[in-house]
Amino acid sequence: MKFKFFSGEKLSPKQMAKDYSMILLGTFIMAVGFVVFVSPLKLAPGGVYGIAIILHHVFGFPIGLSGIALDIPLLIIGTVWLGPKFGMKTVVGIVSLSGFITLLEKIYGYNPLIALANNPTIPDPAANFIIALCGGVFIGLGLGLIFKTRATSGGTDIIATIVGKYLKHIPLGTILIVVDSIIVLGALIAFDDWTIPLYSWLIIYVTGLVVDKVIAGFASSKTVIIISDKYEEIKTCILKNLNRGGTFLHGEGMYNRTEKRIIYTTISRKQLPQLIHFVHEIDAKAFLSVLDATDTLGEGFTPLKAKAME
Repeated sequence: MKFKFFSGEKLSPKQMAKDYSMILLGTFIMAVGFVVFVSPLKLAPGGVYGIAIILHHVFGFPIGLSGIALDIPLLIIGTVWLGPKFGMKTVVGIVSLSGFITLLEKIYGYNPLIALANNPTIPDPAANFIIALCGGVFIGLGLGLIFKTRATSGGTDIIATIVGKYLKHIPLGTILIVVDSIIVLGALIAFDDWTIPLYSWLIIYVTGLVVDKVIAGFASSKTVIIISDKYEEIKTCILKNLNRGGTFLHGEGMYNRTEKRIIYTTISRKQLPQLIHFVHEIDAKAFLSVLDATDTLGEGFTPLKAKAME
């Protein structure tokens, strides 16, 4: 039996439970980032919750309720302007993030990290930097988990998508940066503190890095391109000593136009020193190019089906 939601996505009961559990975990982690780390410093790292934090510190509005009050109209506007692209996952993400933030506001309050902020051995700027860094990590981790379910974060992403529909010559990422930067500068005007936008942009940057890592994975493999006249010996070494496969590519030297056989292979990070040593022993004049392979799918690595079903 399959379940079909607004966006047309079909899910098995097992996959549906996994995806929604991941969304709830992701929104809870994001809520911790906003309430515990970001809001006490009056930082506004873009998005509707950046606006909600500004409204909270200026007018005393609850962050969670302000966030959902901004998110729901944007979701309706996005559906009208862009069509029913936003599935039930996005709705659950919006509601649960607001709910978790509201819950933490009740339980934790709006207090800074006292143990860190009031530690006499840590200067205020250093403490603020650490707190902002942790906030970016928590928000990025939660957002990455949400993105892995193919849900969207809503909020200013919808604004950027609508603007991008009419300004097609401008990349969507650039529009999103501009929208979030306007919110960051709004915090500067509201609080009259030039350090706030600096810390906020730090959070935006760290969030992006963590999101990429969560989506791509932390267990990085290495892709190696080898050019050598002794390719048969190197091939045998890779197959027997490293128990890895590879592919021969046909190339041509740019200088002398001679034909070349190029070895293309992907190995684990710990096998790279072994491969370099073996190639050097076989052909000291060989050429190697080593690339990061953040996601390697297929036989011998992560099964393609398992990754597609995440």
